[in-house]
Amino acid sequence: MSLKSKISRGPLAGPVVAAAVILPREFKLLGLNDSKQLNEETRNEYFTIIKNEAVSYGISMIDNQKIDQVNIYEATKLAMYNAIWQLNPAPDHILIDAVSLDQLSCTSESITKGDQESISIAAASILAKVTRDNLMKEIHKDYPAYGFASNMGYGTKQHLDTLTEQGVSPYHRKSFSPVHKAVSQ
Repeated sequence: MSLKSKISRGPLAGPVVAAAVILPREFKLLGLNDSKQLNEETRNEYFTIIKNEAVSYGISMIDNQKIDQVNIYEATKLAMYNAIWQLNPAPDHILIDAVSLDQLSCTSESITKGDQESISIAAASILAKVTRDNLMKEIHKDYPAYGFASNMGYGTKQHLDTLTEQGVSPYHRKSFSPVHKAVSQ
C-alpha cells in the first residue's frame, strides 16, 4: 500500500489532496511515474485505470480554511491519515512519499521522491493530482480571473496580479505569504 500527498502543498489556493492506494501485485502500467512529469491526457487515462484496477483507494481533501488554521504540513498529514482510513482492507505496511506519519496502526516507510521509486506511490500521486486539478477547474468557473484552470492555484504572474487587483477568493490560503500580502494591502 502506498500513499502520496505532496500534491498541492505549494499552491496559493485550493485544498491539499492526499491519496492512498493498494494495487494488485501484478499491476503494471508502462510509464507510470511522477504525476507532474506526465501530460494531462495520460494522467487522466491512468487515473481511470488505477481506480478500476486498485484493490482499494482513498482520496482526501483538506480545504484552505483548515490549512490556514493548522498550517500546510499538519493539513497534509491529516489528508494522508484520512486517505489511509478509507482503505479496505487496511494495509499492513505503507510506503509514503517523503513524509513521516507516527500514528499508524501498521509499519511504514518514508521514501524521498517516492513517486519515482514506487509504482504504488506514483499511482497515488496520479489519483491526488487529477482529483485536485479537476476541482481547480470547477473553481475556475466561478473565479476565472485567477486562472485556476491553467495555474491550478500556483502563484503565476497572472494569479498574483489578480490577487493584487481583486483580492482573495474564498479558496485562497490566507496564511500563505503572497495571499497574506494581497489581503493586507
